[in-house]
Amino acid sequence: MTGSLEVCEVRSGYGSVEILHGITLRVATGRIVALLGPNGAGKSTLVQTIAGILPCNSGTITIDGTPLTRMPAHRRLDMGLAVVPEGRALFRTMSVRDNLILGGRGDRSGLDHIVEVFPELSTRLSQVAGTLSGGQQQMLAIGRALMSRPRFLVLDEPSLGLAPLIVTEILAQLPVLASEGTGVLLVEQNALQALDVADTAVIIERGTAVADRPAAEMRNDVGIIDAYLGGMA
Repeated sequence: MTGSLEVCEVRSGYGSVEILHGITLRVATGRIVALLGPNGAGKSTLVQTIAGILPCNSGTITIDGTPLTRMPAHRRLDMGLAVVPEGRALFRTMSVRDNLILGGRGDRSGLDHIVEVFPELSTRLSQVAGTLSGGQQQMLAIGRALMSRPRFLVLDEPSLGLAPLIVTEILAQLPVLASEGTGVLLVEQNALQALDVADTAVIIERGTAVADRPAAEMRNDVGIIDAYLGGMA
């Protein structure tokens, strides 16, 4: 089933401090959108607003036209939205298997699919999550989100602190997920690698969208790279 996660003219922030000044973007099922920008641009603020952690002061967030703006975070999961936060937020003293089962809210039926996506986890299901390497923990965090069978997956800085080869391995799975019908919003500091896997890209600066274009086109635009992404390549 096709559909879309849409953010329209969203303003949000922390208390009286507005960070987002009317952000608009669209993620269709089966497509990958890269959200790029320098530190402090408002990327994580947008993720938290989409997730329902921060309030949306104005504008709308919808899935297939159904408003999420006033919906609590757990109801957004019911609508098909899953978020992998920066820092992963794993249950570090629990096993890999139990972290995954929690992601499926007790449903174990998605375990086989997760170990197909991330085979490295297949031999570590009984291992305590906190003893995994950083890359394995990121795979687990994504796998836990996928256990809910989301239609839209939001990833906040999945490459943070990881070795380049591990980043490449993780990002390479995103087109596979998209081919299965999942819409992906990828928030990433590694701009060039994000552009390599994304279909479209949105650049934000100081809480405002300054570019929204096909990723391949943006990847080859030296002016865009130099102006907004020079420190992120």
